[in-house]
Amino acid sequence: MAGESVLAGVKVLDAASFIAGPAAAAVLADFGAEVIKLEPPAGDLSRVLSSVPPCPRARANYSWELTNRNKRSVAIDLKAPTATEVLSRLVGWADVVITNFPHGTREKLHLGYEEVSGWNPHVIYADVTGFGDAGPDAALPGFDLTAYWARSGLLASTRDAGAPPTVPIPGSGDYAAAMSLCAAIATALYHRERTGQGMSVGTSLLAAGVWSAGTFVAGALAGGTSFGAHDPAAPTNPLINPYQSADGRWLMLVVSPPHWPGLAAAVGYPSLPEDPRFADAERIARNSATLTELLDTAFRSQPLAHWREVLDRAHITYGVVQTPEEAAADPQLRANGVVVPLDGDDDLTETISSPITLRGRGKTPARRAPAIGEHNDDVLGELGFDRADIARLRAAGVIPSTARAEAA
Repeated sequence: MAGESVLAGVKVLDAASFIAGPAAAAVLADFGAEVIKLEPPAGDLSRVLSSVPPCPRARANYSWELTNRNKRSVAIDLKAPTATEVLSRLVGWADVVITNFPHGTREKLHLGYEEVSGWNPHVIYADVTGFGDAGPDAALPGFDLTAYWARSGLLASTRDAGAPPTVPIPGSGDYAAAMSLCAAIATALYHRERTGQGMSVGTSLLAAGVWSAGTFVAGALAGGTSFGAHDPAAPTNPLINPYQSADGRWLMLVVSPPHWPGLAAAVGYPSLPEDPRFADAERIARNSATLTELLDTAFRSQPLAHWREVLDRAHITYGVVQTPEEAAADPQLRANGVVVPLDGDDDLTETISSPITLRGRGKTPARRAPAIGEHNDDVLGELGFDRADIARLRAAGVIPSTARAEAA
C-alpha cells in the first residue's frame, strides 16, 4: 500500500441493515475508515441472508462477510430506557452515522437527524430510504426488488417480449444504491473539510433504480416512443442481441455499424452488407427478423470455442454470458482486485471488493466480519465506560450479557 489509507481517521457508525447502508459502510472501511456495526442483541437480521433462498446454499456466511468485513460489532438494545447513554457517545465519536430505519422508527430509536445532530453537530448523517423523504409513499417499506427494480421501470425493461418479469439477484439494487450513498458521504465529508459543518445526506432505492433505468425514463420524459420489450427473434437492432452457439452457450453481441461488414464475414455471410435490406442501420431495423434468423442460424452452427476465435480475430465486441460460478472463477477478477482474499473466516477465503479503485493507493485487507457484540467491552471502554459502568449496562439490559461467539 502506497501511503496512508485515504479515509484513515474517519469514524463511521453503521446503524443500518439490509443491505445498502451496511454495504456503503463496508466500502468506506475498504479505504481505511474505522467502522462500528451497531446491531440489536439478537443480531442484525442480514446475518441470515445467505441461508434464504434463492441465495446459494453454502457453509460460509458469504453475504454477511461481503457487507460487514473490517467492522467491529457493538450490540445494544436501542429500546432499553437508558440506551441513549451509550448511543449518544457512539454518535459523538462518529464522523458519519448511517441508518436506514424508516422515518418514525428511527426517531423512536433516537436515530433521527435532529437528535443525532444535537449530540454531534459536525456529524455526517447518511440514510437510505425506499422511496425518498417526501410524497405519499415516503413511509412505505422499500426493498430493492420493489423500489429499485419494480417501481423504477427497470424490471419492465429487462425482459423479453411476452415473458413475465423475473426475479433479479437479491441485493443487486441495494449494492447500486450503496454506491450512491458512498458518493453522498464523500461529498459531505469534503464539504465539512471546507466549512466545518455537518449535514444530512441520503439516497433512495427508487432514485437509484430510476438512475439505472435513466436512458428509458429520460426518453419517456422527452415524450419518446418506446420500442417495447425486447424481442430476441426480431430485436430493434439485430447487432445488439444474444445468440446461442452449437454447444448451448450464449453470447451477447454488441456490434457498431462500422463493424457490421467484419461480423458478416466472420459468420460466413460476407455479402450481407451489400444486400439492400441490410445496407444501413435503418434498413437493418426494418428487416430485423430476417437478419436475426440468419445470424441465429450461423451462431448455432458452431460451438463457443469457434466463435471466440473467429470474433476475436475480427475484433468484434461480444460477451460470453457467464454463470455466477463462472464469474467467480474468472481470472480477470483477481487480476484487477475485484475478488480479494478474506482473512479470519475458516469457511471462506475470498470475498468481493468494492468497485472503486484509487490508483497508487491500496485498500484495507479484508478481515472477517464480527460476531454479535464481539467488541462491546472494547468499544465501551474507548468511549469512557469503566467496568462498573459496563456491568450496570448489562444488568439494565442495554447490552447483552456476553458476546455471541459465532460470526453468523
